[in-house]
Amino acid sequence: MPTNDNKTAAFRTSYRKEFIGPRYSGAMHFWFTTLSCLVVITTCLLLIHEPNWKEWLIVPIGFLYINLAEYLGHKGPMHHRKEALSKVFERHTLQHHRFFTDTEFSFDQPEDAKAVLFPPVLLLFFFFAFALPAAAVFYFLWSANAALIFMATIIAYYLNYEWLHYAYHLPDSHWVSGLPFIKQLRRLHHAHHNPKLMAKYNFNITYPIFDFLFGTLYREEKSTLR
Repeated sequence: MPTNDNKTAAFRTSYRKEFIGPRYSGAMHFWFTTLSCLVVITTCLLLIHEPNWKEWLIVPIGFLYINLAEYLGHKGPMHHRKEALSKVFERHTLQHHRFFTDTEFSFDQPEDAKAVLFPPVLLLFFFFAFALPAAAVFYFLWSANAALIFMATIIAYYLNYEWLHYAYHLPDSHWVSGLPFIKQLRRLHHAHHNPKLMAKYNFNITYPIFDFLFGTLYREEKSTLR
């Protein structure tokens, strides 16, 4: 009877054949996301003109807002199939969580980034369907500065999400995995990849603010991670 590790290895093989093309580059995917976000963030910051302290309050407010959205989106459609968002469920629960388990948690090769990073098209969707309309509301109801600060905040959060999630799934031997800050967050995400826990705990992939507030924070007593 095949072990869970053997099942994961078999799934990884089939996933690579079906979803990772010969021209795909994990490094290019990572840098496309990084540079695209940094261009938007830098542009927004350069266009801000003499903001007042009230406008800067949008940074912590926007941070908490997107942290809550991360929590609810992960706890909801990413782990519970909704008809309108079935692709989200399939990519996260049926692919990502089968590719990475608590016993097979790290990349085997750079191209495995395909199973971690959001597709580039999702960045465009996030920008045009979510960030830009919300920023437009701030523009018309408040000011141009408010819109730009909000846009920079949530795009920075998106990039931070991608960086952290990528870091969690790096091999144990990678120097980033040993950073104290990353190590603590990585262990929380490692627990979430336990099939028995994934639908119940640790839905904040970045900072466990709402996991703590809503009682879904789970800390591993023992971990195979260093």
